[in-house]
Amino acid sequence: MNKNKNITKTNEIAENLNLSHLSTYVNLLKEVLPTIPSEFEDVFWWSGVKYGKDTFTIFSNNIKKVVGYTSEQIQVLPEGLKSLVLKEDIPLYNKAYDSLSPLRKTNFFEHIFRIKSKDNKILWLKEKVIQYKNQNGILFLKGSVIDITDYKEREEQLLKSVEDKQNKIFTRDNFLSVLSHDLRAPFSSILGFTEVLMSDPNLNENDRNEYLNFIHDSASNQLQLINYLLDWSNMQIGRLNPSPQRIQAQNIVFNCISNLTGNAIRKNIEIKSNVPESIYINADERLILQALTNLVSNAIKFSDEGKSVIISVDRFNQEMVEFVVSDEGVGIPESNQSKIFRFEKLFSTRGTKGEKGTGLGLSLVREIVERHGGQVWFYSKEGKGSEFHFTVPSAENTILLVENNKEEYFRFERIIKEQFPQFKVIGADNGFEAINYVLRQHPSVIISAHELPLMNGVQFIKSIIRGDKRFNTPVIALINSYDENVVKSYQEIGVKIILSKPVDPDKLTENISMCIN
Repeated sequence: MNKNKNITKTNEIAENLNLSHLSTYVNLLKEVLPTIPSEFEDVFWWSGVKYGKDTFTIFSNNIKKVVGYTSEQIQVLPEGLKSLVLKEDIPLYNKAYDSLSPLRKTNFFEHIFRIKSKDNKILWLKEKVIQYKNQNGILFLKGSVIDITDYKEREEQLLKSVEDKQNKIFTRDNFLSVLSHDLRAPFSSILGFTEVLMSDPNLNENDRNEYLNFIHDSASNQLQLINYLLDWSNMQIGRLNPSPQRIQAQNIVFNCISNLTGNAIRKNIEIKSNVPESIYINADERLILQALTNLVSNAIKFSDEGKSVIISVDRFNQEMVEFVVSDEGVGIPESNQSKIFRFEKLFSTRGTKGEKGTGLGLSLVREIVERHGGQVWFYSKEGKGSEFHFTVPSAENTILLVENNKEEYFRFERIIKEQFPQFKVIGADNGFEAINYVLRQHPSVIISAHELPLMNGVQFIKSIIRGDKRFNTPVIALINSYDENVVKSYQEIGVKIILSKPVDPDKLTENISMCIN
């Protein structure tokens, strides 16, 4: 008797079940169950209860594949399969089975619940149950269970995605509402002062200059707001993505101070810096400079005359570098601290000399830092000052040595390690391997042989340039013998240092020093 015929037979017996059939039915189930392929998604089970002590519950063999327990192991649990149901799902589980009460007419139900499998995984199960009754008071249940965990996880991901999008739409609408006000409001004062200047020829020089300063400040503030807004919107749509490269942190800080020297002088504020020369970061120079400049500009804005602003940079851990901007300014009231970094709020206050802000600057700082894989946070106490921190990926001091001649490779490696112990030597014996490292890690210097397997040195550098339009890492090319055409090929792609083998150690050291200084 095949599987389908056996299942049909069990259904016929179930529909006319009586006490004399029970043992026959149980034996037939035991015969049918092993014939159900284990790859079936549904787990079939049968349960019979006679008023008294005689009971039976039998599961198809694939129950172990789903929950990790065999049919026999489940039967010895205090409440069978129900013993595996999560505690918080028990009330609904019981309610589903209550629908089969003799006082109700329902003979079928289906429900969804969660269990903890033998390996402690949380599974979502969907169970369908049919009830059979007869005049002898025998209650017989037949059911099937299917694992819908994957479906429920996808459903939850979809619901979360929908919720995230709804939140973004709400945030966007709120942001646009606030932004429209901030964009429109300053033009009222600009137009008002302009009308006075145009209509009153008797204004004295002092009043005229004061009105012009009001117009200039309002227009400058609006231009900054629009620039911040454009940068933020370009990031959101993918037009402004960071193009990281190896940058000396000290240069970023010095450029920032140079940009803000005028602001500091006007308030008699000293900008101090503590940045080791040896620290390099892997970041987009323009964007990180913009983020740092915004923080330092805020520190100046909220500091009283004669105070100091300190910029410090140090290693945060092996992968990240930390920038800290601290001031002795007015600090941020605790009630306002939750509003910092939020675009939708456009939170802004005036500086110690009435300087206006856009409300977008700190939010843009967070966007830039997070796009680099870093984090931004702050500490502030009202009346004591503020300290803003952010992290960006560090760039190791590395020299990439591309050379497939083992003897030459070890000779060059020994020279580099002896003369430049602060640099880590990374090796590659072909251009394809080296390209991936360059585009990911941006080494300090590339030293590459011309004669390489798979591609020569010129092709190797050209491939890097195609992958990174802003590539500017110094390259030292090593050629086996002087060839004017080869030299010209390197020069055309921007490689200025070309040495012929055998390379003089002093010459190599001299050129590496030129590249890293």
